[in-house]
Amino acid sequence: MSLTDQVLARIDATFDAAQQRWIDWLRIPSISAQPKHAADCRAAAEYACKELASLGFDAAVRETAGHPVVTAHHPGPGGAARHLLYYGHYDVQPADPLELWTSPPFEPTIVDGPHGKRVYARGAVDDKGQVQMWLSAFRAWFEETGTMPCRISVMIEGEEETGSVNFKPFVEANRAEFNQADIIVISDTGMWDVNTPAISTSLRGMVYMDVILKAASRDLHSGMYGGSALNPINALTHALGQLKNAEGRVMVPGYYDGVRDISTRQSNQWSALGFSEDKFLGDIGLTEHYGEKGRGALERLWARPTCDICGIWGGYSGPGTKTVIASEAGAKVSFRLVPGQDPNAVIAGFKAFMQARVPTDAKLVFTVHGQGQGLEIPVDSPFVQAAAAVLEQEYGKPAVMTGCGGSIPVVETFQTALGLDSLLMGFGLDDDQVHSPNEKFEVTCFRHGMRSHARLLGRLAAK
Repeated sequence: MSLTDQVLARIDATFDAAQQRWIDWLRIPSISAQPKHAADCRAAAEYACKELASLGFDAAVRETAGHPVVTAHHPGPGGAARHLLYYGHYDVQPADPLELWTSPPFEPTIVDGPHGKRVYARGAVDDKGQVQMWLSAFRAWFEETGTMPCRISVMIEGEEETGSVNFKPFVEANRAEFNQADIIVISDTGMWDVNTPAISTSLRGMVYMDVILKAASRDLHSGMYGGSALNPINALTHALGQLKNAEGRVMVPGYYDGVRDISTRQSNQWSALGFSEDKFLGDIGLTEHYGEKGRGALERLWARPTCDICGIWGGYSGPGTKTVIASEAGAKVSFRLVPGQDPNAVIAGFKAFMQARVPTDAKLVFTVHGQGQGLEIPVDSPFVQAAAAVLEQEYGKPAVMTGCGGSIPVVETFQTALGLDSLLMGFGLDDDQVHSPNEKFEVTCFRHGMRSHARLLGRLAAK
């Protein structure tokens, strides 16, 4: 039996303990967006720090201008050839609306599902469950050998769900501590399906903005001023309604500058996956396909830029009536970007687009909450190839090389601040309800994730 096989046997024998550590961490309501949970965020950081320290890591909870970062280092065996940097986050999204949860979001509940047991809790998969997979792989190696098979560093942040505003400065300030790693290992993405592993080789970037349209100096009586005074809600929705044309293309000037078509080879690979957009939408109660016309479903989801209004407000929205014209209205707008697009150009283009479509009396105020470029990860990287090999060992079938429609801004941070690529080996599923009520993670995905990370460590240690 090889050393890796011994570690895998230990994972299987101690699985219940690993699951309990996962559940204990999920009980901490580490909601980074809500100041009242600042102490909970620190408690979640301290939990991870204590676990790493118990495995022989030099671990610490490090301060930032916001929530702390957990860092840890292990020298591995003497003469370790590889230095791996693992990244994850301990913070979670708010659980609202609470009434839609079938069980309390911070009381993890194990229930039966079509793939066996599953755990319901906020953070079950994003990202505490996926971080706990590689922490458990570390533990199995430590308990079996007394050390780590490679040199390992760790960063677990507490503001990923709020844009990692203070994490980027932390990475830049501590560049020399981390930039000697060979690769960043991240599990915050998904599989193709419950039986088919995947490696994400591209990420969409993002620009997220508020736009507020202000008009009169106060709210106005709609009977006295309607028909004469500018209505901010009308003006804002009129302008926003022109963001896309009938073909689903975004009309911001210069928006598609730098956007490249996918290759024929990539198109054929994605077509061969047999993705059913009807089922994809049917699972969430929809029947019609929207988006940019003339593009395949996976191309639209993974390789084309988008624009969505994610929130809108203004005026009175309580019960009954209040006959006023609001003095201002606002909206939140999200742009998902692909490699080749310049976030700063998108921001400037959106501002120009809105200014050109509102009346003279309208005053626009813009706030940029976050921005990041779309990224591509070389599929011929030895680390991607190593991950593909161990995933095929674990699942008995090749891993799918996928795109990712979401954004992981820290991947860009690591690339620009440390000069390091990332290995995106995730184990979530499309129906895990990330960011929604009843977030869950399949126990079988958790188990396979632990084993896959253990295999990866063994394979890279042998190189």
